[in-house]
Amino acid sequence: MSSNSQSTNAKFTAQNLFDMSDWTCVVTGGGTGIGLMITQAFANNGAKVYITGRRKDVLDNAVNTWGSSLAHPKGKLIAIQSDITDKASISNLVEELKRRGEKNVDVLVNNAGVSMGSSEVEKGDESAEQLGGELFGEDFAKWEEVYRTNVIGHFFTAAAFIPLLAATANIHPGRTGVVINNTSISGITRTTQHHFKYNVSKGAAIHLNTLLAQELRRDGVNVRVNSVAPGIFPSEMTAKESDETNKSSIQAGDFGKEKGIPAGRPGADEDMAQTVLMLACNQYAYGQTIAIDGGYLLEHP
Repeated sequence: MSSNSQSTNAKFTAQNLFDMSDWTCVVTGGGTGIGLMITQAFANNGAKVYITGRRKDVLDNAVNTWGSSLAHPKGKLIAIQSDITDKASISNLVEELKRRGEKNVDVLVNNAGVSMGSSEVEKGDESAEQLGGELFGEDFAKWEEVYRTNVIGHFFTAAAFIPLLAATANIHPGRTGVVINNTSISGITRTTQHHFKYNVSKGAAIHLNTLLAQELRRDGVNVRVNSVAPGIFPSEMTAKESDETNKSSIQAGDFGKEKGIPAGRPGADEDMAQTVLMLACNQYAYGQTIAIDGGYLLEHP
């Protein structure tokens, strides 16, 4: 076998395709749930990952629990407290990375999100008066809070990081910075899933992803923007809690019949990791929203 063919074959190995050994990443809400899955995917393939969130103790626990046993020698977890619903806090996050010597950011993951309750009346069982009363009884402030985090926070965080993301192409020729927005199949399905405000915010987040992808592709910026739209994955939102390792769990049970999901189970860490590694490393992926849902949308289009 020639050395050329050996070299060509080597580039197809998973180790080379998803090597992030000199990458700098930021994951908002990276201490629990899907954010922690994404964090581990990057760090275990060599990236330095800054995880952010409002709860310092949660971030520190993630670093202490998972940061010392990473599979890649160059992988690293670093916690920085930050609030994406506050512009000053977002600006401080960017400046803190610069103070730490970061000249660029390869990947920004807008993961932080909230749900804020659900509707109680089941579809089809209510009268017009009941339905109207239930929906009008929604809390106005909670609608604003959900939108503030799931849409507005993602917009301003992406905007603040544009210079550091754009710098990637100059520092690492052949590589572009990328924003990965964690949206949801809740922004795609036509069913309310009994939480109007969450689904509306995620629909807006998916459109925001499309708009940012258009704006950031321009010459002189060339930052890729993509979205992962998860189905039902274990997190504090779906399982209501985390354990001592910041992980959540959902009992699979009869998931196929109960939820109508062909995969017959909730999403696993590996399912999310494989998706975000592709979106981060594939330099030809622009403006995509990938639903990773075990077939949920086939049953709930």
